[in-house]
Amino acid sequence: MGIEVYAKVWASATPSGSPGPPPADFNEYVKKSDIPSPPEAPWEARAMERAKIGVGALDEITGGGFPRDGLILLAGGPGTGKTILSMRFLIEGAESGEPGVYAGFAEPREALIEGLSGHLGADLAGLEGGGKLRILDFTTAREAAISSIMEGILREIHSIGARRLVIDSYSAMAQAFQTPHDARIALHAILGRIVRRMGCTAIATVEVPLGSERMGLGAEEFVADGIIALRVRELDCRLLRELELVKMRWTRLGERKIAFTLDGGFRAFAPFKPKPIDRPGRFQPIRDPPGMYSMGSGDLDAALGGGVPRGAAVLLEISGKVSMAEYHLIVVPAIANFIAQGRAAILIPTLGVDAEEARRVGLEYGLRDEEIRGLLRVCQPRGLGGDGEPHVVHFDAKDVWGDYGKYLELEEDLMRRTGQPVMSVSGVDALLSYYDEASCERLLGRDAVRIRRRGSLGILLLKPGHGGIARRLGSIAAIHLRLTREHGCLLLYGVKPRTGLYAVEMDASRGYPLPRLTPIV
Repeated sequence: MGIEVYAKVWASATPSGSPGPPPADFNEYVKKSDIPSPPEAPWEARAMERAKIGVGALDEITGGGFPRDGLILLAGGPGTGKTILSMRFLIEGAESGEPGVYAGFAEPREALIEGLSGHLGADLAGLEGGGKLRILDFTTAREAAISSIMEGILREIHSIGARRLVIDSYSAMAQAFQTPHDARIALHAILGRIVRRMGCTAIATVEVPLGSERMGLGAEEFVADGIIALRVRELDCRLLRELELVKMRWTRLGERKIAFTLDGGFRAFAPFKPKPIDRPGRFQPIRDPPGMYSMGSGDLDAALGGGVPRGAAVLLEISGKVSMAEYHLIVVPAIANFIAQGRAAILIPTLGVDAEEARRVGLEYGLRDEEIRGLLRVCQPRGLGGDGEPHVVHFDAKDVWGDYGKYLELEEDLMRRTGQPVMSVSGVDALLSYYDEASCERLLGRDAVRIRRRGSLGILLLKPGHGGIARRLGSIAAIHLRLTREHGCLLLYGVKPRTGLYAVEMDASRGYPLPRLTPIV
């Protein structure tokens, strides 16, 4: 069947006139399952011709999208997001003047339109009515109809002048062929050659069985210009979605793996980067919910069920992959939220942070210098500078209980002056460098009780290398969060209360850094 189908569809590829006979080497292809690829344009020329995907991070790392007129294999197991990404690609084309054809072999047309229109925030029926999209339903296709199927796809491409094509899924379509050999002919000769001749950038989805690394029939990866693998795995027993650019011709790839989510469509996350603050603004405090404290971020409050209960000790466990600026994005808004409302905060910085750095960060959030000097107290050992500064309190860092008594006097003074609870933020790594571990653990346990009785808020910052105390502090804390990175994406999740994974990005729209959290679903 392969030669007849190939020849018939080849002839239909240019309705206004015959494109000529199939290539002379096609019969040799049937024997060898190997047909030479057409000559490629220079890399520099092809690299400039891109079909935008409509997924920001993916467009960014591919240099603007898929290679124009290329064939992209989108591989993954069930539920990994192949159909959603494919339709996002077609919607992007339809909205930018590049009509597309979707040939579906797995899900009925009406169910597809109803399910994806809301999820992707697009009117698929309206795009069809406007001639910008065609959704073809081949879910009931049979072997004898494969020639008509291919002709129908090409006819629709001509009808609307399509520049984009999705075959979803090629694995299901291949079942309509009599032999795997014929299916390879369709992919290599028809999709890989004829569609490219018609000026279409095409996606063919392929199923990867659970537990397998093989894609489809085993030959697809050789004809494709690009291969994207979508995978799902667990990170600390939580769902993590990963996208790997296995292959992408004419593309220099700085990143090959990124995290993504199906929350609100298809969103991928490029490696975390701080954003510049174009127009600095003053931190706008968030009012505390009844019986709770806000962490200074609406997204973080929502992830924690509305905020942090009054009297809670919060443990933030920080991975070694996370930079100081990245964990500041989670912690500093909570401090700023206290100070901007006339409440005080006491900070024992993590190693590498001193009082001057704390002051600089506070100013970055639009806090006034007099607020920082009046309401922030930074505790640090003698010899680190800050002499004479009202916001700096020096400790000998030798006698743990003597220093703790001085700390409590400082807190009492701030409470009398403000008439409000005081927030405490402590770098556990710094305490462990000053005192022995057993003393630190007893001190922090006693302090958690004091925080609970006073209805205040305490935050413990724990860097890696202290596994034993991490487990014990986790049992003391009312809230236990972890901050890590995977494929450059900053990820936050709750151990207690348990939450799923959240991708963390920086939001600079208000004139100061805030965390933007997106659930990985």
